[in-house]
Amino acid sequence: MMERRPEPELMLDDAQAHAYAEADFSEPHEHFVDLFAERFPGPVNGLVLDLGCGPGDVSLRFAGRYPACMVHGIDGAPAMLAAGADLCRRHPAGFRVNLSRGLLPEAVGPGAPYETIISNSLLHHLHDPRALWAVVIRDGAPGAAVFVMDLCRPDSPARVRTLVAEHAADAPEVLRRDFENSLHAAFTPEEVRAQLNEAGLDGFRVEQVSDRHLVAWGRL
Repeated sequence: MMERRPEPELMLDDAQAHAYAEADFSEPHEHFVDLFAERFPGPVNGLVLDLGCGPGDVSLRFAGRYPACMVHGIDGAPAMLAAGADLCRRHPAGFRVNLSRGLLPEAVGPGAPYETIISNSLLHHLHDPRALWAVVIRDGAPGAAVFVMDLCRPDSPARVRTLVAEHAADAPEVLRRDFENSLHAAFTPEEVRAQLNEAGLDGFRVEQVSDRHLVAWGRL
């Protein structure tokens, strides 16, 4: 198995942030919301916490799918949040999405405790993944629905190159490079299960849901 190679925790470059905000992530981001709905059927009401929201595309899609909720997104990168503010202004559900700056594990969701906590593609950025699970436990209400989706580390550099060629061939160079680095920095399903067990979340499930994604989910 290829060893993990961490990458910078924050995306601070303006060009990088704008590339993400303008890129078409509709397929994986809509898939995120679909997968959440399959595992937690029924309405979502009240406040939702989105950890590592980036420019807010998942937050907006989630708010669009669940009109009775309001999403609080937290991210540590000002450039991402600036791009997200523009996306929110242009999105029909933008008035129900509030993005703010914060670094885990110090940042506290402004509406804690939350009945729903989501996170997309944050885990692989963290040098210490325990930060994510600690915040989930601290800011989630008893019985809260928790859904985390992230990349899944391939078993070889050759497989990384194949995935980049298959899924990012037409993307800008900055996105291809970030995707490759992120695959190297991602965790395996077994590593995520070990993280959950250490955090006392051993009732959560971990599933690989595509050739490059895994989900971890459960109720607190």
